[in-house]
Amino acid sequence: MAGERLGVRTPFKSRIRLMHRSLGSIDTETTDISDGGVYLVLDQCARPDIGELVRVQVLDLPYGEAPILDLQVVRCDETGLGLKFL
Repeated sequence: MAGERLGVRTPFKSRIRLMHRSLGSIDTETTDISDGGVYLVLDQCARPDIGELVRVQVLDLPYGEAPILDLQVVRCDETGLGLKFL
């Protein structure tokens, strides 16, 4: 069914770079992660619409730059965005 979570949420805090055409590039952080996606803290007024694609990159890794991943916005609330791994 649409909207059902595919995995258990695990608390996970990491700095993330969110990239989107309407937002540009914003450094933020995660609150949790699951097999299906991740939740990002985002307190700005302008946000991508549900269904839109965004790009994210984990920051501050000890071994160099992380790959840039495409994710889809599946939830938007007053504190951030729920993103689904593609």
